[in-house]
Amino acid sequence: MPATKRTVSIPVFRWFALASFVSMIVIVLTGAAVRLTGSGLGCPDWPTCFRHRITGSWSIHPLIEYTNRVVTVALVGVTVATFTAAWLRDPRRRDLLVCSGLLIAGVVADAVLGAFVVYSKLNPWLVSVHLLLSLAMVVVGAVLYHRAKYVYGPGARADVRDPHFRMLARLLWIPFAIVLIAGTITTGAGPHAGSSQGQLTARRLPIALIDATWIHSAAAVLFIGLVSGMLVAIWRADVPDALRLGVRRLVVIALIQAAIGLTQYLTHLPAVLVELHVAGAVSLTIGVTQFHLRQSAHDREPGTRRVGAPVP
Repeated sequence: MPATKRTVSIPVFRWFALASFVSMIVIVLTGAAVRLTGSGLGCPDWPTCFRHRITGSWSIHPLIEYTNRVVTVALVGVTVATFTAAWLRDPRRRDLLVCSGLLIAGVVADAVLGAFVVYSKLNPWLVSVHLLLSLAMVVVGAVLYHRAKYVYGPGARADVRDPHFRMLARLLWIPFAIVLIAGTITTGAGPHAGSSQGQLTARRLPIALIDATWIHSAAAVLFIGLVSGMLVAIWRADVPDALRLGVRRLVVIALIQAAIGLTQYLTHLPAVLVELHVAGAVSLTIGVTQFHLRQSAHDREPGTRRVGAPVP
């Protein structure tokens, strides 16, 4: 008898895509936790922790740093499983293979960059790039999960909801990227270098924290003004509810993120609020990505719609 071909159904692949998407979020949050607990130099070697041993000691900083590395290895497994599922998916789609392959490459690149961060004694420029790369992978993960739920490809429906707002959604990436870059510079100038007392003190960026904060704040205010203006324009325009929902969520997330940022600055950057601010950056990244994806309407893949769920 001929061997039965193993395939992955469309609804099952959506769960693989969701797992990879969540994994990208976990990378950012655990990486921030390592820095904010002062565990960045808990393991002075890579990929082992200390002189070919898994841990240098059972103290808290080596355990936190190496646990983060173990999490990264696990996430490589998740992305590889997702890529395999994309290959076995019936029908197979090139865009899903590309997105899942990019996630594997991104996780591996992030891990290698993490090694350079360790051996450079937490060089703040490399730490900033480390965070930006992780946020870029959140974007890819969000795109993968979205595309896993909708029909893309030759002949598929792709109705542009409004060409003017689609252009604005594309241009919105420019001020948002400026906000993120300014935020990483502010982090690099701040007190949370990632090292702890008794370790080699990691150097900071050659810019005053107050100056970096004002630059980041100005970029954030500009971004909030732009999305608020888009909210008013979309609300007055004759556009589908999907666009109204997307921009409304974006404004709400941006305002909450601004409130957290202001509070953390006024309270002298406590680690808990900084972690929340990083989580807000992840949420805002997802919001901008989803708003961009909402600019065109696609048919839903069979078996992926929740009962009573609105059309995006």
